Amino acid sequence: MKSETKRPRLRKPKTLVDRVYHEIQNRILYNVWGTGHQALEQELAEELKVSRTPVREALIRLQRDGLVKVVPRHGMRVLPISLTDIQEIHQILTSLEALAVELAAARQLSPKEIDLLERSTQKMNEAHEKGDIKAWAQADEDFHCSLVDLSGNRILIEVVENFWSRAQRARLTMLSMRKSTAESIQEHARLVEAIRNGEGARAREILENHRKRGITNLIKLMEEQRNVLQLP
Repeated sequence: MKSETKRPRLRKPKTLVDRVYHEIQNRILYNVWGTGHQALEQELAEELKVSRTPVREALIRLQRDGLVKVVPRHGMRVLPISLTDIQEIHQILTSLEALAVELAAARQLSPKEIDLLERSTQKMNEAHEKGDIKAWAQADEDFHCSLVDLSGNRILIEVVENFWSRAQRARLTMLSMRKSTAESIQEHARLVEAIRNGEGARAREILENHRKRGITNLIKLMEEQRNVLQLP
């Protein structure tokens, strides 16, 4: 099975193990492989056209991330989403993104850089009007990736990628159950305005409120679908 999904563009894989790690991670985050999915090392190696060694190393990393359970002689099993993990990841992600928007505002971004954010917001609006939730989610993802990229802080970008990818699994699991809202698009527009004007404190406040509302809605939906999602 070949994944047709697109991952956030914060950092490119550097080694073969990185590539295998991201290939398997994508399948889990984008629910190509759902909770309980099992695969042998040899099956994964054949699908990804690599040897078993990079697969084994990638699975160890994914187990540390809490995405899979490595079972001796049985390969791996995809673990269910944990509400506690999602809440804690979002707390950290919110703090890191809040720092990113402050740094971006302080950099006095060029019109071209601001245009990256405005184009994503416009795509969100167009997708909302068409009722295309997948396109809306991709535009929202692009917006938040750009926010972090525009901080100009390389280490911050790498740290955010770790938490962003883990939070994506829960976010994308809920896509079929949620509706895009004008409120989210309006929050993005206010955030862009604050960054354009160099208002770091205001940008941080808007981002924190935006994330707080988002995680509150996500947790509510996940609680309602606890049995469907096989939550622990």
